[in-house]
Amino acid sequence: MKKKWIAAAVLASFALLIQGCAAGKAVPEPSALAQEQKPSIPAQETEPSDLTKEERPLLLVQEGAHDLASPSKTGALHVEGARLLGSGGQPVQLRGISSHGLAWFPDYINSACFEQLHNEWNVNVVRLAMYTEEYGGYVSGGDKENLKRLIDDGVRYAAEEDMYVIIDWHILSDSNPNTHREEAKAFFREMSGKYKDCSHVLYEICNEPNGGTGWQDIKSYAQEVIGVIRENDADAVIIVGTPNWSQYVDQAAADPIRGYDNVMYALHFYAATHKEDLRGRMTAAVEAGLPIFVTEYGICDASGNGGIDEAEANRWIEALNQHGISYVAWNLSNKNETSAIFNSSCGKTSGFTDEDLSASGRWLRGMLTGR
Repeated sequence: MKKKWIAAAVLASFALLIQGCAAGKAVPEPSALAQEQKPSIPAQETEPSDLTKEERPLLLVQEGAHDLASPSKTGALHVEGARLLGSGGQPVQLRGISSHGLAWFPDYINSACFEQLHNEWNVNVVRLAMYTEEYGGYVSGGDKENLKRLIDDGVRYAAEEDMYVIIDWHILSDSNPNTHREEAKAFFREMSGKYKDCSHVLYEICNEPNGGTGWQDIKSYAQEVIGVIRENDADAVIIVGTPNWSQYVDQAAADPIRGYDNVMYALHFYAATHKEDLRGRMTAAVEAGLPIFVTEYGICDASGNGGIDEAEANRWIEALNQHGISYVAWNLSNKNETSAIFNSSCGKTSGFTDEDLSASGRWLRGMLTGR
């Protein structure tokens, strides 16, 4: 499998990554990035040789995923078995936050916001959620060029802050990803062509299949879209949604996608609704060898609103850390709902203080920073 390395010790290499991922600028020719050298991992960043497989995820949590996983240190990501690994084979756990719909809350995609999330919240991944069929969605009359500009900006700001970024084809009311399969293929053909040399970019190709959409429908869609991405990018990490709003990971574990490397499977939970039963399903799937990425979760109920269950949320985080699973919280906005991390009265898009945070925001920052 082809590797795309970023030399952590050579600042010019990372500057090239940022330049290549800048919105409105051409990606560097492959020959330029081919000059980058494999990083030598400092001794203090390697794992003790006597750690067991079960202890390695705990090392990540104890030392902090923010300290260990970043494009300049862990480079291009890949999947082996059920684990997400860095370019040197080190276990990687990404922990971050998702935007709300880009068309609805575009102003949070700004350099100062990303800088604060990275430096003060220990965020090392941002998910760019682009609705497909909802009002202003990519295939429902939305401004496609503006949406793509926002993605360009988000990819660039993430690179500047040494974070990973997920480009999310956010299906929801369209239920079955095959509804807009051709549009998805065209979108990901364009995105993967643009970002094929940007090692910090991951692709999420169908947010939450629902409405009775079965795994075989999702799998057939995924095989086509993954094939399109692989025409441009041989080894970027690709995340596939699972049935029932990305909960039935057991169905994917029983019949995973074959023929492609670096494929992961989404699991979503809302702690006040989804409890031990879904955690058990997740654990069984991981133990069966399925690589899971929690690309969306909240500490309220499944509506994104309602009451908060911090105790259950903490149980989820403990389980995710135990298995080294990456997780991204919903959502970066001031929408008047429980899952938004800012109070609805907060008009800021950067420079946030304690008073600006909702209960979900305070919990999230405390969990990510240990404060």
